[in-house]
Amino acid sequence: MSNYIPTGIQLTYLVAASLFIVGLKQMGSPATARQGNLLGAIAMLLAVVATLLDKQVLSYGLILVAIVIGSVIGALIAYKVAMTDMPQMVGLLNGLGGLASSLVAVGAYWQVISHGQTLALADNLSIIISILIGNITFTGSMVAFAKLQGIIKGAPIRFAYQQTINILLLAAFVFGSILLIINPADLAGFIGINVVSLLVGVLFVIPIGGGDMPVVISLLNSLSGVAASAAGFVVMNNVLIISGALVGASGLILTQIMCKAMNRTLTNVLFSGFGSPVATSGDAGDNANKSVKTIDPEECAMMLGYARSVVIVPGYGMAVAQAQHAVRELSDMLERKGVEVKFAIHPVAGRMPGHMNVLLAEANVPYSQLYDMDDINTQFENTDVVLIIGANDVVNPAARTNQASPIYGMPILEVDRAKNAIVIKRGMSAGFAGVENDLFYQQKTMMLFGGAKDMVGKLANELKQI
Repeated sequence: MSNYIPTGIQLTYLVAASLFIVGLKQMGSPATARQGNLLGAIAMLLAVVATLLDKQVLSYGLILVAIVIGSVIGALIAYKVAMTDMPQMVGLLNGLGGLASSLVAVGAYWQVISHGQTLALADNLSIIISILIGNITFTGSMVAFAKLQGIIKGAPIRFAYQQTINILLLAAFVFGSILLIINPADLAGFIGINVVSLLVGVLFVIPIGGGDMPVVISLLNSLSGVAASAAGFVVMNNVLIISGALVGASGLILTQIMCKAMNRTLTNVLFSGFGSPVATSGDAGDNANKSVKTIDPEECAMMLGYARSVVIVPGYGMAVAQAQHAVRELSDMLERKGVEVKFAIHPVAGRMPGHMNVLLAEANVPYSQLYDMDDINTQFENTDVVLIIGANDVVNPAARTNQASPIYGMPILEVDRAKNAIVIKRGMSAGFAGVENDLFYQQKTMMLFGGAKDMVGKLANELKQI
């Protein structure tokens, strides 16, 4: 299946691959992320144009139709999808990337078999690997999308002999692959391994709880890259191999960072069922008879306006309320009054890696005000007021103090060390992990009940009166 590629196209691929690497490096920092994204887009444009100039292209007309359709759909999605829905959109795009890689392998297989030709062992293995990873990525990402979108419940879905069925399905895939290697023309076997791998993807994600979706999304992103790289071997396209490998490696590194931020192993994430909204003994019982202190917007604004330092902790509640712009306005008002304002970002806040960074960047919050967990934790003791907007599990001191809690050992933003903590929240419901938050019941914590956008707006109005 290997084909000769002109030197000019290969050189263009080399330039594109270099730009991918530089762009990926720049996307590691919020300050250079936009420039890195632009370099990645330019690299992809070069790769696509070079591929279209290859004499092996069969129909420019069909390709143009596909580009137009895809561009229209992509533009509509980018315009209409809210930032709060970005996690499920990332999951959806991961899945489509896996499907594309799988379809490349299916097309390559059909091209050879339909002409009565024989697949070489290396080509056959590349097709099988691309189908396995691509299909698992596709159906797994669709399940992740459905969980985040609320189409299916976010809690772990388990049934009897689930792991046994998974092992049997993987064994069936291996057995079918061996038969396909022995007889590449076995169309029934080829269809069989496709169906099995699609089922494996579904069963891979349904037992994972909603609290682990940030990790799952980054892992599926890694798998989509590996699938693309495998598809590159199928069609012998160097830039596809390189770009897929970059996505796979960076996604795996990000997955490891997410696991570290939760103080858990990847195996634990995938098989423990963590994220089920069921309180466990020891995480809620001690709070059953405790009361909380409430505060109104006027008193809250007074505390913020006369503070020397304020740290704002954004969470998924801010994203749901689309309150990031209102938060930026509140921050600006506080700074004009001489208050030092910082934003504390937890690695797994929200429903995808970097979720809070994206929202705050959309609201044009200066990068210099964003602090990651390790940097900001040392500053809480000297902070007058911490304003928590919709965050829950990532500020729960039970992770540090309660060994019976399911989140014990997870690194958190240590907001309980600040002089005062104000929590904007609609009610006393548990977080994504289904764990009661001990912070709400502490003496120096005050609850400001209401929607994030509404409450932040009221705080801004009260600040104008000070």
